[in-house]
Amino acid sequence: MTGWNSKRVKVDRFPGQGKTGLRKPVQKQLQIRARWILLIAFAVWAVFGRFVSFVDAGESPAPDVLFLVVDDMNDWISLLDPGSPIRTPNLERLARRGMLFTRAYCASPACNPSRSATLTGLRPSTTGVYGNKSDWRRAVPDRKTIMQQFMAAGYNVRGAGKIFHHHLNGAFHDGSSFHDFQHMPPQTYPPQKLNGAPDYGSRNTDWGAWPMRAEDSIDFHTASYCGKVLGEPVGEKPLFLACGIYKPHSPFFAPGSFHLPFRDIGLPIRKASDWDDLPAGAASLLRGKKWFWQGMMKVERRKKGSYRDFIRSYAACAAFSDTQIGRVLDALDKSPRRDHTIIVFWSDHGFHLGEKDHIEKFALWEKTNHIPFIVVAPGVARPGSRCDRPVDLTVIYPTLLELCGLTGDTECDGRSVVPLLRNPQAKWDRPALMTYLRGNHAVCSERWRYIRYADGSEELYDHESDPHEWNNVAGDEQFSGVIASHRKWLPKTEAKQVPDLKKPRKPKSEVSQ
Repeated sequence: MTGWNSKRVKVDRFPGQGKTGLRKPVQKQLQIRARWILLIAFAVWAVFGRFVSFVDAGESPAPDVLFLVVDDMNDWISLLDPGSPIRTPNLERLARRGMLFTRAYCASPACNPSRSATLTGLRPSTTGVYGNKSDWRRAVPDRKTIMQQFMAAGYNVRGAGKIFHHHLNGAFHDGSSFHDFQHMPPQTYPPQKLNGAPDYGSRNTDWGAWPMRAEDSIDFHTASYCGKVLGEPVGEKPLFLACGIYKPHSPFFAPGSFHLPFRDIGLPIRKASDWDDLPAGAASLLRGKKWFWQGMMKVERRKKGSYRDFIRSYAACAAFSDTQIGRVLDALDKSPRRDHTIIVFWSDHGFHLGEKDHIEKFALWEKTNHIPFIVVAPGVARPGSRCDRPVDLTVIYPTLLELCGLTGDTECDGRSVVPLLRNPQAKWDRPALMTYLRGNHAVCSERWRYIRYADGSEELYDHESDPHEWNNVAGDEQFSGVIASHRKWLPKTEAKQVPDLKKPRKPKSEVSQ
């Protein structure tokens, strides 16, 4: 017989068989299994759907971005100084995933000008944002921040902690740069200053074991929020997550367990009469900051061991900061985003702990400008690589835009370091540039630090023979060529100082949508 018989043919079944010809228990098992397969397939699609859709479209999937920033972390950490007692295992773990820039510098040794320069890609000399009270948004009302660039590109932009300068009840924060942001809870203080020096500075100029529980600290809440976001299901939109860790910024408070490893910590290396060869411009710039060091020595004379306790407390805060970064990285590692996330880690500036008889930032020397900077760029930067080229933080803005393929108003004062991520030995013909207040600048190359103050006076240090910057050789005629080659990188024009932001806006709630 050829062809198909259109008549239905009755099929004889064994007792207990269903319409499929299978026994009912077997049929039921297959139905249950099919349901599980469908559920698993749906879950996989929910997690990886965004990535698969990009691949199917013949495009590269949009990477997620984890943007990590800490405050006042200098280079006296094991990440940059293997001999340092301040161990930073989580930062080293992060560096093993990407590239560590060993000669990275801030754009300005003060929170507001440094952060605004990094987040807008424009130097203080371009914007006029020179001080911690400068109204940065008034200076550049139409400039997109890094976060706004990613919002315009369709990213879900979230954040927590200290990203913008935190002053005047958070008035410097730019709410339009985030879809969702968890603000820093207020700093809590013990009933009395822990350092036993009520006349040394303000309540913020304090140090010691506080709070008792890590969960009660500002940064614990920030890391928890970021961990929660990373634990959420992957959506259709790529994620840009900004995590701002406040420590080791003063007050130098950290839970007691973080102080214990630094019981016998050493003191910074200093040179007697280190200011003898400084020019008038340096003395003028730092005139209002001398009390930090002089006051510390007064406290030390009154209560021996206070200075070491101060150093110990800074170290504890740096270690606590590293631990919170570790919590965020743990959350990322548990997420399907792990291998598809670009990570940038930076500190807004460093901090002097007594080197050059200076405590604080607000100077143009190495300790307050040299910072940790790591970029993890899967498929671009070789894991565990290092780059010794001098860079400053104005490179972050153009680098992130290039890595993620974003276009738009991308004119920046800094240059993308993507070529260095691909090859750390690539040609790099520019030094790092730092500015503190109008007219005061430092230019740092691979060997030299050149400083020129507003009054025209200068400093020059050879980092090969003088890593502590103890000998100012700017007056030595044999180095006139070095000075000339660095001087050409100073800003050609300097914007007028933007007015200060004086009137605080209405305080924001801890979490805003």
